[in-house]
Amino acid sequence: MNDQPGRRPQKSGKPGTSGKQGKPGKPYRRPQKDPVRLLAFEALRAVDERDAYANLVLPPLLRKAREKEGPEKFDARDAALATELVYGTLRRQGTYDAIVAACIDRPLREVDPPVLDVLNMGVHQLLGTRIPTHAAVSASVELARVVLGDGRAKFVNAVLRKIAQDDLDGWVEKVAPPYDEDAEDHLAVVHSHPRWIVSALWDSLGGGRAGIEDLLEADNERPEVTLVARPGRTTADVVLEEVGEESALPGRWSPYAVRLTEGGEPGSLDPVRTGRAGVQDEGSQLVAIALANAPLEGRDEKWLDGCAGPGGKAAMLAGLASQRGAALLAAEKQPHRARLVANALAGNPGPYQVIAADGTRPPWGPGTFDRVLMDVPCTGLGALRRRPEARWRRRPEDLEGFAPLQRALLNTALESVRVGGVVGYATCSPHLAETRAVVDDVMKHHPGVELLDARPLLPGVPALGDGPDIQLWPHLHGTDAMYLALIRRTA
Repeated sequence: MNDQPGRRPQKSGKPGTSGKQGKPGKPYRRPQKDPVRLLAFEALRAVDERDAYANLVLPPLLRKAREKEGPEKFDARDAALATELVYGTLRRQGTYDAIVAACIDRPLREVDPPVLDVLNMGVHQLLGTRIPTHAAVSASVELARVVLGDGRAKFVNAVLRKIAQDDLDGWVEKVAPPYDEDAEDHLAVVHSHPRWIVSALWDSLGGGRAGIEDLLEADNERPEVTLVARPGRTTADVVLEEVGEESALPGRWSPYAVRLTEGGEPGSLDPVRTGRAGVQDEGSQLVAIALANAPLEGRDEKWLDGCAGPGGKAAMLAGLASQRGAALLAAEKQPHRARLVANALAGNPGPYQVIAADGTRPPWGPGTFDRVLMDVPCTGLGALRRRPEARWRRRPEDLEGFAPLQRALLNTALESVRVGGVVGYATCSPHLAETRAVVDDVMKHHPGVELLDARPLLPGVPALGDGPDIQLWPHLHGTDAMYLALIRRTA
């Protein structure tokens, strides 16, 4: 078997023959390079080999492709297809793995990862897009010839032809266990989530089958891009006018939000390029709004964002603080992320300061601040729409790694706020071990604190839960699954 692209695998007989004496062989055809699928494959390999995130790897690859001259230069349709191939393959990886496993005669773990990337991208074209069957198979085989070699391309061809014999619903019925026999495993295969994540989300969400299925389906949908009009620098109405009402809509819940209805690079829009607006999920905006609206006893002059990187919430809080004559201190442990925070806050009209500091060993004294936000590091299970590869990297034991840090940061926050001030504990995860369990545990050791009902602080936003804390959901609010608990220091 010859796995080198561009070289003909030799059979018995003379070169250039079919192996039978006297009969000319079929001339070798070099594989045709498809720039779109090559780029998508490169992005998938970066995600797998370097633990990269697609939302960080893909944009520079697309930008470079658009800057090329000649036939390899990307247009908008090329970029859209490459994006769909990367994100669609990552979101549906679990389902596609199960289908591929049913069509091969070896354990899936024995298939080389690059081969599996080509296969899954081919399965996505067959079962998850409108690309015609023959085009999906032939394009995948050509890609395999280029990046894997002719020998493994034959394997890809054989597997995809088996898969092409049925549609997605048909395959899911074959490879997923019945719901009545194993509900969590059924949902894991059907909706392409690890079983432990299905279980954790179901526990957090509560309710029956319909709710969890809606949530898992929402995790597999492409999220819209949302901008924030940074307070004190611009307004949502101005951003809407500049972007164009044919390309954007107002936010659903946040008065600062603008939802983009067309693709393209948000960074090229003038409000974003000039720093007056930024890309920020509406759920993150609501967290900042709720903290800013929380009732205080006494002064309202000093605000803290204790885990400020990369700076989205800090920029919003700085703007809201400046409108009240207050100042924000934004602290971030990692120096490179602190620089991102500084970039996000540059141009804020009011006073602020950005420092590189460990929130568990703060350089400020106790009782310094009136409002404190601790948006703690977490598993990120609330943002699986945006980072679909995270669901395959995270493990249940990761929760144990985050738990001490989350508790330490919340302890710092409660010590840093004055009596009468308010702390916002936030995570981009709905997992109970990262939300209510942390809050309940830390509050036991701080008797002079009380939970505030955060729901009235977001008027018009439905389905916020039983309170007093808030849980947002992709399928109910169209946001990331952000969590927020507001805690007031009473003594």
